[in-house]
Amino acid sequence: MTITTMQKNKKEEKAKLKKDALEKLNPQNFRLAKTFGQKASDKLSKWAGSWTFILSFFVFIAIWMSLNIYLLIEYKIGKPWDPYPFILLNLVLSCLAAIQAPIILMSQNRTTQRDRLKAEFDYRINKKAEREIREIKNLLLNRRKKRK
Repeated sequence: MTITTMQKNKKEEKAKLKKDALEKLNPQNFRLAKTFGQKASDKLSKWAGSWTFILSFFVFIAIWMSLNIYLLIEYKIGKPWDPYPFILLNLVLSCLAAIQAPIILMSQNRTTQRDRLKAEFDYRINKKAEREIREIKNLLLNRRKKRK
């Protein structure tokens, strides 16, 4: 096998491998495979993990607590809807956490699936590179033997 033939074979194999991998990693494959629940979990994870959500939620909690404390102090006769221990607020936060956690985990599972495909692609490329290096080494050893 000559170097030019080996290079030609190498280019053909590399092109085929790249085409196969790109077909697997094509973003359209992920878009087509997504169900309604997967789309919703991805969007919720993106929103719930943003600084906008975190800061707006802190503002919401501060307003809730301020209003309740103000109504409790200002109007001793009338009762605020959620007095000091903020039991209703705790219930809302617990429900939010109970709903958000599994949805975020579903989104992370989708990300893990994508990462597995990318890792498989990288592994295949590395194995191919290893084979090519071995072939080049053998070719060089054969040439060295012929010179002697």
